[in-house]
Amino acid sequence: MSEPRELRRERLVELYREASECTRCPLSETRANVVFGAGNADAALMFVGEAPGAEEDRQGLPFVGRAGGLLTELLAGIGMGREDVWICNVLKCRPPGNRDPQPIEIESCEPYLFRQVELIEPRVVATLGNFATKLLSGSRAGITRVRGAPQVREIAGRTVFLLPLLHPAAALRTPSLVDTLREDFAKLPELIERPLPEGAGAPAVVELAVTAGETPANQLDLFG
Repeated sequence: MSEPRELRRERLVELYREASECTRCPLSETRANVVFGAGNADAALMFVGEAPGAEEDRQGLPFVGRAGGLLTELLAGIGMGREDVWICNVLKCRPPGNRDPQPIEIESCEPYLFRQVELIEPRVVATLGNFATKLLSGSRAGITRVRGAPQVREIAGRTVFLLPLLHPAAALRTPSLVDTLREDFAKLPELIERPLPEGAGAPAVVELAVTAGETPANQLDLFG
């Protein structure tokens, strides 16, 4: 049974404070700031990326660099803004040199991410790139194979639609992929409104066809 919104928001703030002091992995020694997440704390749509970059580490906020600019543009294309969604990453701290996340780092951050899903209660989780997709789908299938194909998954005890998407950073490196991202983003509004199948769980994964249709302290102000 869902808890009242005010209580869930309070617990999200507590989780943020816990994460801001986290020393579970060596990334705590090299980060400037923990990048917990930001947006609507009661969002129906949640984006999960890979890890913070240099600008995110500096500001303590997710997707504020060039990839974040493209994400904002793609959201505007479906009539949404960052204030309508929750945005976070698998890792809450920047890996040095923006290298790939390591297993110990993913394992250390996983409880924060799953708790965010539990507290925000999204209906749709859009994974950006390989690492988020593999972690939350529980599958080893690569992003190019599964992108744009919605699935029904159980995450943190909640049944959600999971939509794997290319990472905006990949589209910046290969501009031809921007149109692919726009195509897949166009599926989100309809997916948000679609009724979730009853009794769906982790063992019974369903792939679905969809028709297109500042400072770290300020993070607390963005849990709208």
